[in-house]
Amino acid sequence: MNVIGFSGYSGSGKTTLVEKLIPALKQRGLRVSVVKHAHHLFDIDHPGKDTHRHREAGAFEVVVASQNRLALMREFEKPSELTVHHLIAELYGGVDWVLVEGFKDSDLLKIEVWRASSGKSTRYTEDDFIVAIATDSPAQLPEATLRPVLDLNDADAVADYLVNNQERFFYSFEDRFD
Repeated sequence: MNVIGFSGYSGSGKTTLVEKLIPALKQRGLRVSVVKHAHHLFDIDHPGKDTHRHREAGAFEVVVASQNRLALMREFEKPSELTVHHLIAELYGGVDWVLVEGFKDSDLLKIEVWRASSGKSTRYTEDDFIVAIATDSPAQLPEATLRPVLDLNDADAVADYLVNNQERFFYSFEDRFD
């Protein structure tokens, strides 16, 4: 399986790019999963639903499944910051690509998503794990770079870059959990 991260400040377009990359990769016959970093308390369940009631009653894990999907919810007894590698290990095998949104400080190879209009600084000058920049304003990058500069608004071009360089993004669990 291949893994690529997408990092950038809030509002830079990470979610939109990942959302468009999924069908672009699927059109190439590839299977795609996503790992997304969420902040603090978030919930995918709602009060009154059976699964929420089970979690509120103290279940460590609740798995709910139908013929169309499966969801696993796990409650941590104390705050636990899992690494991106722990989350990738939780995924079902058999995917070609895992797109990771967030985890900007991880040791995954990443594409930085940057818009000049955001007024935010770039990270590619400081982060050796950033292998390309996806932007809508390449002429406004603050420093020249030898990294590929991709069109943030062209998901097919980003997908082509990933597929054409897939050997670079091969992910090995053995290298991550020694």
